[in-house]
Amino acid sequence: MSTFVQSLRLWFAPERIRQEGDTPDYRFSLANERTFLAWLRTALALIGGGFAVDQFLPDLRWGVRVGLALALLGAGVLCSLRAVNHWVRCERAMRRGEDLPASRFPALLGVVVAVVALAMVVIVVFGWEG
Repeated sequence: MSTFVQSLRLWFAPERIRQEGDTPDYRFSLANERTFLAWLRTALALIGGGFAVDQFLPDLRWGVRVGLALALLGAGVLCSLRAVNHWVRCERAMRRGEDLPASRFPALLGVVVAVVALAMVVIVVFGWEG
């Protein structure tokens, strides 16, 4: 079974994580949980931004408005899913005494948000009405 599928199964059965390795210092587990919650706050902000673009910028061309909204909504969905996956991977690594997993996702998310923000700057500066 692939690592991803095993990790996905742990999303809905976190008690299985406790069967692996040794219990880490609770402060590390709580820090991992706070990081998870920060990722969820970021996801909610991206989703809210996507809805705001769609609902409050009716003068934008339909394709531009929908494209920006979908980029933000998609980033929010990916961020929330990645939050769960990252929490599980870190918890397992701590219990096993392994290095914490590295991820390219923060860089990818940052690039997506920067591209959307740059598009919004262009729209604000040059005005892009439908």
